[in-house]
Amino acid sequence: MTANGSSQQKTLLFAGAVAVRFALAAALPGLPDFLSGRVEISTPVTGFKRLQEGLFLYNHGVSPYDGGVFHQAPLLLSFFSISPDFVQSPLISLAIYTALDCLIASLLMQIVRSGAATQSQSFSSPRRHRTWSPLAVAASYLLNPFTILTCLGRPTSVFTTFFVLLATAKACSGAFISCTFALALAAYTSLHPALLIAPMALLCHDRLTTSKQTSNKNSPSLATFGFQFVLAFSGFWAILLGLSYFLMQDWSFINSVYGTRLLLPDLTPNVGLWWYFFIEMFDSFRSFFLGVFWLHMASYSPVITIRLQKQPLAAVVLMCGVFVIFQPYANVGDAGAFMAMLTLYGHAFENYSHLTISVTRYAFTALSTLLYSALLGPAFYYLWIYAGSGNANFFYAITLVWTLGLVVVTADVLWAILRDEWETERPEMKGQEARQI
Repeated sequence: MTANGSSQQKTLLFAGAVAVRFALAAALPGLPDFLSGRVEISTPVTGFKRLQEGLFLYNHGVSPYDGGVFHQAPLLLSFFSISPDFVQSPLISLAIYTALDCLIASLLMQIVRSGAATQSQSFSSPRRHRTWSPLAVAASYLLNPFTILTCLGRPTSVFTTFFVLLATAKACSGAFISCTFALALAAYTSLHPALLIAPMALLCHDRLTTSKQTSNKNSPSLATFGFQFVLAFSGFWAILLGLSYFLMQDWSFINSVYGTRLLLPDLTPNVGLWWYFFIEMFDSFRSFFLGVFWLHMASYSPVITIRLQKQPLAAVVLMCGVFVIFQPYANVGDAGAFMAMLTLYGHAFENYSHLTISVTRYAFTALSTLLYSALLGPAFYYLWIYAGSGNANFFYAITLVWTLGLVVVTADVLWAILRDEWETERPEMKGQEARQI
């Protein structure tokens, strides 16, 4: 395909994605406000309506963190305060989120072009000729129903997704400073991306080492580079916190923004696992299980990083899947972004035509489960909240099914990635059935 033809296809894709979003908003004027109140899209720490409330208080000289309702980063307030009034100009906010979606799709294309999914310093996939095109990966994000609905619902979690993918793209190009700054921004807005420090440092070091070997330059050891990475990340995060203090003139935002995520005081229903569990939890055990839940999510970072040290980009992608499943305030927008990131490993989704096996074993089951729960979730929530013919168990049960689907998808892709790595070490086993014992 010529560069001119590829450019035209990219223009058509992005223009079509923008048109879909604005057409839905124009055809259904009440849809954005409706979606901004849905628990599947907006959470207490990312909701657009809470952002509007915090912005109103901020613009009128009142601290938005005094009432215990606003839990979003102070710099987001300063960013949105320079925009026109969202109530008077709702299309302005939609334009901002649509632009973010287009930037995220562009970052995914950059990651594909870097070749980090199939090539590292110590690994080269035998299926690298089967990678999805950058346009296909971008389309998997821009045309995903979850990301379209999230764009219309306008939660601030989209900013976190953008910063995480920006850090990943910069790491794939070996840009150390840009990567740490983008990751610090992601952790500043949502806290849990700080768990990406280990895999992101490994990815950045791998790409930087590969480029320096090409140019015959010496590269720092992994331990030295990791220390520098943590130091730079901490420095940028401290600067962001300092700017927030300068903006708010006190430290009250620390407890509201990060304490809410750590201690879970707001148990508004969402598609995650935490809210119902801690509603039923006795107060005497609450602190213990909060620690267990956070330790459980954090424990994946070193394990995945060590096991996938030959494929550091895979470690970053799978950690994003862990966040989608186990973060305290989950939403379907993060799930849509994670599904788009999985297409970076489309080359691993191989079916062997001469056998009845495939590298991904449960794709149909997992996708069917996600579709099933995505359709029934709103219905069960309606039965519980509005019709009064159900209870919280209805909605929580379907969120468990949703989480099960995400777990199967993540585990299946991990199997495919490890199978790809195993067949590199033992090429004679390509196409042969393997069983885990």
